[in-house]
Amino acid sequence: MSGNIQLLSDTLAAAKAEDRSALIAYLPAGFPTVDGGIAAIKAVLEGGADVVEVGLPHSDPVLDGPVIQTADDIALRGGVKIADVLRTVREAHAATGKPILVMTYWNPIDRYGVERFTAELAEAGGAGCILPDLPVQESALWREHADKHGLATVFVVAPSSKDERLAQITAVGSGFVYAASLMGVTGTRASVGAQAHDLVRRTRATGAGLPVCVGLGVSNAEQAAEVAGFADGVIVGSAFVKRMLDAPDDAAGVEAVRELAGELAKGVRRQT
Repeated sequence: MSGNIQLLSDTLAAAKAEDRSALIAYLPAGFPTVDGGIAAIKAVLEGGADVVEVGLPHSDPVLDGPVIQTADDIALRGGVKIADVLRTVREAHAATGKPILVMTYWNPIDRYGVERFTAELAEAGGAGCILPDLPVQESALWREHADKHGLATVFVVAPSSKDERLAQITAVGSGFVYAASLMGVTGTRASVGAQAHDLVRRTRATGAGLPVCVGLGVSNAEQAAEVAGFADGVIVGSAFVKRMLDAPDDAAGVEAVRELAGELAKGVRRQT
């Protein structure tokens, strides 16, 4: 069975045709529970997100700040497994018809088996993977199996990335490029900063034509509107997780992320 890379590409193209950025949300699988996480992801998609990244919880999440680390810890203590991540992808996609990616560090895939993981992700209806710690020069095996199963390979670029490296990444990546807005870990911030704008410009200058989506630091509609003014997609993670963590119970958390998705969806439609 083939994965949903085409659905991802079509979704990003449809947002562009509407003269807006796509809203891409992140929530980890298994948080606060597997069923609770699925409910939250469905709510985010129903609330207005175009795409969701399902986080595969990891014990050493080097790119993630304290908010997402807390959620990952809750999921891991709850016993979340890769099978639960795949179930989350399957149920979220089946319920909404929207593209679902997995964001994961390389080690869990390597241990699980690349062929097995890509085949099962495609079978679950997944659109691809974001792999923040997989160097492009070591990605051939992954890309071979991802291409075979119709899955996107989304690489992460940072303001420190040289133009030569950006060209290497855009030449072999697919789906979109994840542009980290600043050096550092995930988390909400008062300002997204000018570095993100320049990084998007330099990534597009490689000529590969991949959409460039910006994450790290976006937490409200105003920031979403700012980033939507220059990026193809706006990625929001910690703000959703924080709403879940701050909620008095799981049901309230689901409604809180649904509401935030609606606010951010309005934000990407009123570019500053």
